[in-house]
Amino acid sequence: MSDKYQLILKRYWGYDDFRGIQREIIESIGAGHDTLGLMPTGGGKSITFQVPALAQEGVCVVITPLIALMKDQVHHLRQLDIQAAAIYSGMTHEQVLRILENCILGSSKILYVSPERLGSSLFQTKLRHMQVSFITVDEAHCISQWGYDFRPSYLEIANIREICPEAPVLALTATATPKVVEDIQDKLSRESSIPSMTSPTSLTSKTSFNVFRMSFERKNLAYLVHYAADKHFELIRLLQESGGSAIVYVRSRLHAREIAEHLTEAGLSATFYHAGLDHADKDRRQRDWQHDAVRIMVATNAFGMGIDKPDVRQVIHYDCPDSLEAYFQEAGRAGRDGQPARAILLFNGNDNGKLTKRIDDTFPPREYIKEVYEHLAYYYQIATGDGYGVSHEFNIEEFCQRFRHFPIRVYSALQILQRAGYIEYDEEADHQARVRFLVGRDDLYRLEQVSPEEERVIVALLRNYGGLFADYGYIDEGMLAQQAGLSQPQTYDILKALSMRHLVSFIPRKQVPYIRYMQRREDQEHIQLPREIYEDRLEQYRLRIQSMLRYAQSSDRCRSRMLLEYFGEETSTNCGQCDVCLSEQGRLVTPEGQQDARQRILALLADRQRHHITELFRLQLPTEELDAALAFLIKEEKIRQDDGFIQLV
Repeated sequence: MSDKYQLILKRYWGYDDFRGIQREIIESIGAGHDTLGLMPTGGGKSITFQVPALAQEGVCVVITPLIALMKDQVHHLRQLDIQAAAIYSGMTHEQVLRILENCILGSSKILYVSPERLGSSLFQTKLRHMQVSFITVDEAHCISQWGYDFRPSYLEIANIREICPEAPVLALTATATPKVVEDIQDKLSRESSIPSMTSPTSLTSKTSFNVFRMSFERKNLAYLVHYAADKHFELIRLLQESGGSAIVYVRSRLHAREIAEHLTEAGLSATFYHAGLDHADKDRRQRDWQHDAVRIMVATNAFGMGIDKPDVRQVIHYDCPDSLEAYFQEAGRAGRDGQPARAILLFNGNDNGKLTKRIDDTFPPREYIKEVYEHLAYYYQIATGDGYGVSHEFNIEEFCQRFRHFPIRVYSALQILQRAGYIEYDEEADHQARVRFLVGRDDLYRLEQVSPEEERVIVALLRNYGGLFADYGYIDEGMLAQQAGLSQPQTYDILKALSMRHLVSFIPRKQVPYIRYMQRREDQEHIQLPREIYEDRLEQYRLRIQSMLRYAQSSDRCRSRMLLEYFGEETSTNCGQCDVCLSEQGRLVTPEGQQDARQRILALLADRQRHHITELFRLQLPTEELDAALAFLIKEEKIRQDDGFIQLV
């Protein structure tokens, strides 16, 4: 017999029933219980709050740091005729006010909010007048200082609970160790005790939370570590040997561009993505990849959160992540359609030193952090005792050149100063697009040689924004695109074209880092960095690095079991498909196969000329045998490798 939740699921999403632990989470939050759901990437988290939100009176407030995700979900919900809205950085005061007033009037069922907005007096004032059904905390691990992705803005959620004491909380995460699970509950718990539900998947909690855990095991996903002396060569070979959509994760923005260019030169369809691209460029690259116009996305960790592409066949980590939490979440973007997929970590001897160095880069000495704070004051000419509440644009390259710092260490110092409460560092402060008409209204109507698409954009501007003939007005490119019946990149290109023809003045949206002083400037010697801000987090980071290295260097334990045990899930069964399991089954490298591979490589190089490493593809050797043979010959100094070329010694 169908119940109200199942009817909602069928009506709006067309599914006959729920998956995994979705129903248990929905029933728990629907009954008014604080609830924590632990679900792997692709487990269907959004259904667990969207369905109960429609079943209850009032508005569900969803707190998420993923602006791309909230925009995408609002768009899809509106297509389903579900009232939803989002508030995030870069919106005007009038836009935010209108959305909040609509929520008070009951015109929205789901309100997405970025955590940075929670502390604003406007939001908190309006929240007091809303009927809030429940509060959803997405990416809940961000509230834990023990987590790999702690965000101080999440601590504002405690204040929101005080404003809405009757509203239960639904916390959701895809990556949380047992210690983080406990900390999430402590940070989000309310004093009143609510009896726990009984369920075979409900875990006992010392707080009032009902905790539901979905197995993190991904039976269709093979976890592989490839020991590659030449990662560039190995990456090209992996992508040439196996088809389908792929993500390649790298550490830096520069590396993302370089690797994408190398792949393109090798005849592969690739693009790149990182946080430094403008919004239109990000949207265009993401859309091309999602619609298979481009096969391979080379990206930093800025890509992937909230991206729901089910048919990714490979996720390859070119650079080693600094935590198993980050690796597991990014690797989990492969095979979300349930079909066989691979998560491959490329690793070699250099990675050990690189990861160890990240500890010093991420937690520079205390005196260095204080020095950066002092240099900030010189940079902005702020005297001791001044500066409280003042915001400034921050150009990290200029700052580093002036004071002879390295950007990586400065960035880390700013993060620590932010956690200590001295500054707020917003590296992606959003400045909304602005438009002003440069011709009069009558001249606009008499224009010739205007394409139908340009006309639709002009009409949408006139209908939705007033005063654009007198002064600049802030515009929402997404809403404008929707009104004009175009995509956002198309709308952006049309506005640029109209600007080139001097019909409008268009100032595109941009992201500019900002630093805001959260208290008056202190003298350097008075800066306090508490143990929980520095030493404790340094130790946590060191342990995460060690766990990552143990995973990468292990050759006798099933990869899947190692990951599951790290997240507190015990299993006695090996996966049978990771590189360790395959090696134990004798399905990887045999002595005979490796000897044959060595002889064929030496035969290719017998002319003693330099050969590009991609020529080894012609040998058509199995990947594992070629890797092992190449590593052996280099180690034994039979051949040498230099800048993508190999030759006999």
